[in-house]
Amino acid sequence: MPFPLPSRTPSGPRRRSLLAGAAGAVLLVGCTSDSDPQAAGGDSAALKRARARVARDSAELAERYAAVIAAHPELTELLTPLRAEVVRHAQAFGGSVPDGKRASASASASPSASAAPSASASASAVPTEAGSALAQLATAETELADRRTKALLEVPGELARLMASVAAAGAGHAFLLKEGAK
Repeated sequence: MPFPLPSRTPSGPRRRSLLAGAAGAVLLVGCTSDSDPQAAGGDSAALKRARARVARDSAELAERYAAVIAAHPELTELLTPLRAEVVRHAQAFGGSVPDGKRASASASASPSASAAPSASASASAVPTEAGSALAQLATAETELADRRTKALLEVPGELARLMASVAAAGAGHAFLLKEGAK
């Protein structure tokens, strides 16, 4: 009975191994931290403005969530975890957000409270239908995620990674809100 011949595999690394190793090296280079904003191509004042803008946008979105929760208590279970994430996003960028109880107290105190104009767009009129309110929140999340994605090219390193993560979370929130509106 004849024995099978040994395989003719080369003894060195295979092409796939080399390609995988090269891809891993590129990822590691892309994931290094930029501890010096000047080395990353940005100045600290511009970075502070970018962080403040993103924090402010998240805080306004959290206020909008609070207004919808106040106007539509039946949506509390769906919206509370999403709002909590938006609050964490604002905090990650150095911002702060009121607890939301003030917005819910003012919105439930009178029906016109949520329709009254205010300094921020988040306190604008909340639609009377829950589905419309969810659709409005989904649109706000989508627009904010798109703005943040476009702004990624203007900020370096760690801030860009954080903004990308928050933009992706916003897109996920928009999806959940659209599903909730169905």
